Amino acid sequence: MSEQPPALLPYADPAFVADPFPLYRQLREDGPVRRVVIAGGLDAWLVTRYEDGLAALSDTRLSSDVRDASDARLLQQLPETERESMLSNMLRSDPPDHTRLRRLVSKAFTARRVALMRPRIQSITDRLLDDIAPAGRADLVADFALPLPVTVISELLGVPVDDRHEFQGWTDRMIRRGAEPPDPAVVNEAWQHMRAYVTGLIHAKRAHPGDDLLSGLVTARDQEQRLSEDELVAMVFLLLAAGYITTVNLIGGGIAMLLAEPAQLDLLRSDPGLLPGAIEELLRYDGPVNPGIARFAREDVEIAGVTVPRGATVLIGSAVADRDPARFPDPDRLDVTRQDNPHLAFGHGIHYCLGAPLARLEGQIAIGTVLRRLPGLALAVPPDEIPWRPGGLRGPESLPVTFTPGG
Repeated sequence: MSEQPPALLPYADPAFVADPFPLYRQLREDGPVRRVVIAGGLDAWLVTRYEDGLAALSDTRLSSDVRDASDARLLQQLPETERESMLSNMLRSDPPDHTRLRRLVSKAFTARRVALMRPRIQSITDRLLDDIAPAGRADLVADFALPLPVTVISELLGVPVDDRHEFQGWTDRMIRRGAEPPDPAVVNEAWQHMRAYVTGLIHAKRAHPGDDLLSGLVTARDQEQRLSEDELVAMVFLLLAAGYITTVNLIGGGIAMLLAEPAQLDLLRSDPGLLPGAIEELLRYDGPVNPGIARFAREDVEIAGVTVPRGATVLIGSAVADRDPARFPDPDRLDVTRQDNPHLAFGHGIHYCLGAPLARLEGQIAIGTVLRRLPGLALAVPPDEIPWRPGGLRGPESLPVTFTPGG
């Protein structure tokens, strides 16, 4: 099996970008671990099946630190002048650093804390829909799915929401992946802008602390010495970027999926009590992280009978595994009434997505309110004209829709 030539994930092919799942199905049928060429031309070992992916996400022989990778191109994709800063966040670290960093912010994202945010998230949602409802048409990404989670995470951190266009643009240039490797000059310039912006926010909170998460992190840095300055910058960047971008894709992608399945949309509209389970199904069926989660082998590791060499990139294909028929009956069918749904869209183990409760709540409120307040909702373009993000993080880049104008 390991002697097969690597399979190319063809990010230059619009048909694959729009619907990668037929190829994923073939790769899963080829075997449990498949060598592939992923976004940016990088080599990886793709774990295709659910049980193997679940185990790999908790395997301590697989590191989150890209410095454990033997492929130098991975480091080269990070900003050259600020590489250490970019590597100092909890997403790219392992215990004990990961444990220490996650503990600093975990209380802000508990299910109980997040539940208290429901009225404010609903208020932001309603205000955004108030602005677009009279027109009878909108781009539900630019006008709704993007500004909602950006506003929520900005308020939680204590960041001016009016700055969102700038930091969203810098973030997109840093993380966008496609068939070709990212341009180092573009990534460096974007990170320099982001670093300067985050540093300015930190200085502002030092001078005028508030009752927000960023002020608490500055206190943890300055008074308690619980993280370094580089770790503080990396933490703020991670929370700011990760706090909105996957949720944008969950909301925009979720609405696009429902519009493609009118019977499921009608079912959900007629029974809002299905919303919590529907969000889980949207995450399983076509979630924001695609094709999966990268790890790096600290040593030779055997996965499902295949020996993955030390230093190799292991891509735990959560999007592939979440349609594994050995775990999910009729996996290629969207079913908002699905009950047994332990998907891997948020990962598993110590790196399980910290913001999962917030993303779930935002998804429920956003999609539920859209279905309630925008009657006659329909795509304004043919489905094959919806542009999808090309790699790594999946979701529509725009979602033109029409609906019955309302007040």
